[in-house]
Amino acid sequence: MAINIPPIIPYAIGVMLVVFGILRAKYLGAPRVPPAADNEEGVAADPAPVRGKEQHRHLRMGVVWVLLGLFLIISTYIQTHRQ
Repeated sequence: MAINIPPIIPYAIGVMLVVFGILRAKYLGAPRVPPAADNEEGVAADPAPVRGKEQHRHLRMGVVWVLLGLFLIISTYIQTHRQ
């Protein structure tokens, strides 16, 4: 039994995965500046931005979402043109 799903649905889901994956990797995976700590002279240090575990996780999952979206778009394209 074959279920016919209109191709617009997988395309829309794939595009949403790609867009939100890019946004997740860009904004949630961005390095964060740690809270300013005073050094010995009482002057605030200028720390470099760092990535914590959470940012690495968001970056990896953003890339996974983009890859899943691209796979869904490409496989839908191949499936619709094969028939």
